[in-house]
Amino acid sequence: MGLGRAAGCAGVVGAPLVGALSCSGKWRGVLAGSEEQPYLVASLHGVSERLGGLTRRWRFDRMSTVCHPESGDLTASFAEAAKYYGVCVDVCPSRRGWRKGVVEKANHSAAQRWWRTLPDDLSPARAQERLDAWCARTGDARTRIRDGQRVTVGELAATEPLAPLPAVPFPAVIEDTRIVSAQALVSWHGNFYSVPPGHGGQQVTVRCRLGAAALDVITAAGQWWPATTGSPAMPGSSRATASTWPHWRRKSSPPAAPALPGHATAKPAARRQPPRSPRQPPSAATPAGPPPR
Repeated sequence: MGLGRAAGCAGVVGAPLVGALSCSGKWRGVLAGSEEQPYLVASLHGVSERLGGLTRRWRFDRMSTVCHPESGDLTASFAEAAKYYGVCVDVCPSRRGWRKGVVEKANHSAAQRWWRTLPDDLSPARAQERLDAWCARTGDARTRIRDGQRVTVGELAATEPLAPLPAVPFPAVIEDTRIVSAQALVSWHGNFYSVPPGHGGQQVTVRCRLGAAALDVITAAGQWWPATTGSPAMPGSSRATASTWPHWRRKSSPPAAPALPGHATAKPAARRQPPRSPRQPPSAATPAGPPPR
């Protein structure tokens, strides 16, 4: 499988990482929003998941997040990720980016046939959904001639032997800088996470491990607040997760204690009323009129 960035699609939502199968020509892309190595690993997992599995080899150009551009040797951190997925990595020679021509053609298709029709006001999640739908509807419907018969790219891709993906992505750690809003909320990949009041306008760091259902919000002073997500965190995923609140904001009344067997449940004490003054009998009442002489 060849992989590369579609530089012609760079914009607000970020340039997608495109992966293409060499035999069938099926390709998929993931909008990561950043070119750092943790985002690259997340994009690789997303591309492999959309293609249906893992190939034996990955071919890259001389990306600084994959190898050292001067020598072409893999970086130690990316070598661990490749070992985790059980694939071999091939780096294109210097000034030989077209060695992975199937990916370059996929990048051209993404830029000319999908990116040019994309509205400007779309969110990254909506753009990812449209890219997946376009690839499944138009990209896989392209025809090829094999043994004198006309077949589609999707039919050819179904016959390729792909290895299954690991159940959990490679545990790379993503760290992003965010600004707390006036409502004490931190925005991260379409969700909003709460922090204690009084931190509006401050800069915080959102730290998340790929595949984990929790993330950490850390301030410059070292204060740390955990938060949970509705599903494993994967940037670039088109499945939106329900934003939740950290545990310090969860307010729930303690459950009532169960009644013991053979004992009646005690009723709450009634409000104590002040004592009333007793009424005097009619004979003791003072007679009306002038007093007797």
